Amino acid sequence: MSIATFARLTALLDEHQARYRVVEHPTAGKSEEVAKIRGTQLGQGAKALVCHVKGNGIKQHVLAILPADQQADLSALAHGIGGTRASLASPVEVDALTDCVFGAIPPFSFHPDLLLVADPLLFQRFDELAFNAGTLERSLILNTQDYQRIAQPKLVTFIRTE
Repeated sequence: MSIATFARLTALLDEHQARYRVVEHPTAGKSEEVAKIRGTQLGQGAKALVCHVKGNGIKQHVLAILPADQQADLSALAHGIGGTRASLASPVEVDALTDCVFGAIPPFSFHPDLLLVADPLLFQRFDELAFNAGTLERSLILNTQDYQRIAQPKLVTFIRTE
């Protein structure tokens, strides 16, 4: 668990006067479970996937953010940033790039080699986003417009449609 990531994240949000609140909760392994504990809708969850995108001369690690009630189309993600294929990163790579375990990765990139992208649907349905903030026992509920303004993710449509 990364207390350092949580501290860095809250400092960033405070610096930019973001509207957010912290929710302490028991460890929950699935998006559905943590949404119930937080008192939020599943679709408010900002799910973070660390991926490799390759092809067409591109070799890029990507932090892909999408609503927790959706599934990622990794091929669409790859094509959206100019590559030909994408795969999920290993747990070792996730740790090195995010300083977080799977499930605790916030939708912010603090690593220079990790490109932040978000599916536009993330910004269209809810006024607030919820996500684990560096640990599995602590979440942030953040104003959606503040998230987009502060994080400035590259917008790529990559939600699975079939």
